[in-house]
Amino acid sequence: MLSQEQVRQARERTVKYFAEANIALSDEEKVNIEIADFGLNDLERTGLEVVTYVNNDRYCAKEMVLFPGQVCPEHRHPDRNGAPGKQETFRCRYGIVYLNVEGPASENRKSQPPAGDEEYYTVFHEIVLHPGEQYTLKPNTLHWFQAGSEGAVVSEFSSNSDDASDIFTDPRIDRIPKVK
Repeated sequence: MLSQEQVRQARERTVKYFAEANIALSDEEKVNIEIADFGLNDLERTGLEVVTYVNNDRYCAKEMVLFPGQVCPEHRHPDRNGAPGKQETFRCRYGIVYLNVEGPASENRKSQPPAGDEEYYTVFHEIVLHPGEQYTLKPNTLHWFQAGSEGAVVSEFSSNSDDASDIFTDPRIDRIPKVK
């Protein structure tokens, strides 16, 4: 569980990444940046910083920041109530993002699961996204992603997002942030 001070510091740092990527945020968006440590209490290694512009029953648009080397853990977006799970497109805006998906393991991968958590990562087909490049994931596809050494800013365009229904490979994960 993150403290109020950890959240404040992470938000300030996140705003700087958005500025570096020339992404303008309103004051309200800055105050409401979601800081997710996935319940692991190790934000520098496993976490995600998110601004959600819109999320309705038809579509979703988000901006995400990953600090240097930070990982969004392996998960999938399953079917929900007979409807297909979330389909999402990631577009790199700043830095480099290493997206790992189902498929043959890539040789000479740059991305690595956080030390000690390797057992919770099972897909290693690495797709490298530089600024201006994008990749679309089909619903229910296992994936995880990691920022390069300078961090990354990624836009996500998707069908409706229901973070609470995401299924993580790591049973310790709690997707909904808690702050003390």
